[in-house]
Amino acid sequence: MELLDAYFVPAVDGVAYGLLLFVVAAGLSLAFGTAGVLNLSHGTLYAIGAYTAAGLSDGTWTGLLLGLGAGTAAACAAGAALSAATLPLAGRGHLAQALLTFGLALIGGDLLIELFGADELPVHLPEVLDSSVTLLGHRYPAYRLVFIVVAVLLAAFGTWVLTRTRMGAAVRASADDPQMLAATGHNPRSVHTGVLAAAGALAGAAGALGAPIIGPGPGTSESVLMMSLVVIVLGGLRSLWATFAAAVAVGEVQTLGVAVMPGLAPYLLYAAMAAVLVFRSRFAQPAPTHIAADPGPDPMDRLRHRLAPRLRPAGRKGAVKPAPPGQGAGALAEMITGPRRGAAWKRAAPSLTLLGLLIALPGVLDPYSISLAGSALALGLLAVSVTVLTGHAGLPTLGQTAPFAVGAYATANLAAAGWTAGPVQIVLSALAAAVFSVLTGAAVVRARGTTVLMITLAVGELTGAAVNQFTSLTGGADGLVGFPLTRPLWGGEGMTEESELYTYTLVVAVVAVAVTLLVLRSPAGKLLAGARSAEDRMRASGHPVGRYLLVAHLCAGALAGVGGSLTVTVQQFLSPADVGFEIAAFALLAAVIGGTTSVIGALAGAGLIVITRDWVAGWWPGHGELLLGVLFVLAVYLLPRGLAGLHTAPGRNGPPGDARLSVPSSSPQGRPRP
Repeated sequence: MELLDAYFVPAVDGVAYGLLLFVVAAGLSLAFGTAGVLNLSHGTLYAIGAYTAAGLSDGTWTGLLLGLGAGTAAACAAGAALSAATLPLAGRGHLAQALLTFGLALIGGDLLIELFGADELPVHLPEVLDSSVTLLGHRYPAYRLVFIVVAVLLAAFGTWVLTRTRMGAAVRASADDPQMLAATGHNPRSVHTGVLAAAGALAGAAGALGAPIIGPGPGTSESVLMMSLVVIVLGGLRSLWATFAAAVAVGEVQTLGVAVMPGLAPYLLYAAMAAVLVFRSRFAQPAPTHIAADPGPDPMDRLRHRLAPRLRPAGRKGAVKPAPPGQGAGALAEMITGPRRGAAWKRAAPSLTLLGLLIALPGVLDPYSISLAGSALALGLLAVSVTVLTGHAGLPTLGQTAPFAVGAYATANLAAAGWTAGPVQIVLSALAAAVFSVLTGAAVVRARGTTVLMITLAVGELTGAAVNQFTSLTGGADGLVGFPLTRPLWGGEGMTEESELYTYTLVVAVVAVAVTLLVLRSPAGKLLAGARSAEDRMRASGHPVGRYLLVAHLCAGALAGVGGSLTVTVQQFLSPADVGFEIAAFALLAAVIGGTTSVIGALAGAGLIVITRDWVAGWWPGHGELLLGVLFVLAVYLLPRGLAGLHTAPGRNGPPGDARLSVPSSSPQGRPRP
């Protein structure tokens, strides 16, 4: 009885929190499982409803109902707009959707802060709800009990709509057989828009109803999104009641679990998420990795094709005929991939030109800009590791910040222990990250498509939880600072000048990139390319594809560890934000901007991100996330094949830099979508 008294309130809180997650996850499940949209801006839709309701709340029933209606309507409209935004990406897979919706989430978050401020908003409830009631001898907030009842009613109503109405039948048909749906006179596009609008409405209603429980503020949208992803992975996409049970379980772990097992609670959810995904990927038929959806016409190709006749008139004597779309390689495209023919020195010329520009930077930039260039190189190595996995191994990842964090914290702790020689830090950090990647690789290399994204996301979040908990090694939320400076070699003093740090970073990055290029262009790299493009044939011919992918995962982890080590050396401090989910998304975007198989392109993409985030944003303080969000959106729309694909026309067999943005469409369970 004493145990019940001690944990009764947290247990009921867990039910309330779980039901809140259920309402959000139901919308996310509807968007993903029915409309096929991996919506990473779903947490922002929740925030729209929460901010709107909080702004309209005035302590009266009118304000409460008005906030609920306005928040739901605003998020519903945003969901419908999301349908229009994702329409051009049809057939390009979930990776393009994830990048686009994450960019929209950054833009939406910035606009919400601009409208409502950066502080958490209070929610004013009617007096009857803003009180406590007696529940089995315990005082408990009345509003949370009302919310529990409303959430259960929503679950029952949603199940009835999907299973017992013509509207629900049309929604199910849009996922199972769109052609048959169109034959019955329904417009699949309209159904698609309606599904995303309904998903947005659910998220907005959850935000409005949940604002008194999880108040709108910085970080709310991300935490709600992550928990909702856990819920739909655990509950699946087939049944709302399974999602309901998973949401309640997650809520209990987050509240009751923290009270009972505070040391283990941060790991339980993501560990369970990863375990479920790995289990399902082992017993489900994976989507084929060698089929990549055509990203469609390249907008830059069309623009160049239209401008070419004007720039080079055909009527003039000696004029050069316009190159066909995709063949007019500009200087930037050549720097990314290099010419396909000619002598070896000609093939190396673009990379050498880029190297020359990087060497010359300290002579033309101020110290702050030089420091940013060093950070861009460190992030570039992380992006290159993503390129190795996503483009060459066919394993799209959102968790490569995990080995990156291992390398970064290894360097910081080595420096604190007196191991300040740069080569020692690099080698040991790479080794630690490689060991970590071997331990986690077995769970990754068996999966394909979206399942890989979700497993790596879980690995990244588990690493983030460990960073926040093992304060003796990581400093927790405060991070690490004040450790001894890195020495470039075994002798000499620690590096303090930005030019010294940049030169050291550049040398390490050049060596790491050169080794990566040599490996990818070697017979081992060709075997990896064969495993990506023709896995079934490789297996049939006796090749151990799983072993190849595991080695690629190990090497990519070591490369990410080197990037983490350089980040610590350049910054001279380390915080959890440097190894969080946003950095993982930035690295994936950098790889996509460059072309998902272009190593040099990934470095260029990382430079563009750092310039946007830290340099351009300096001209408009407080709006760095907005600028990055715009960069995400423009990159997805305008560069479907990345910078490396600017000279490759659709339908041509491009060089290794030809980017393939798409990920095979599959559910989180690893089964192909119908």
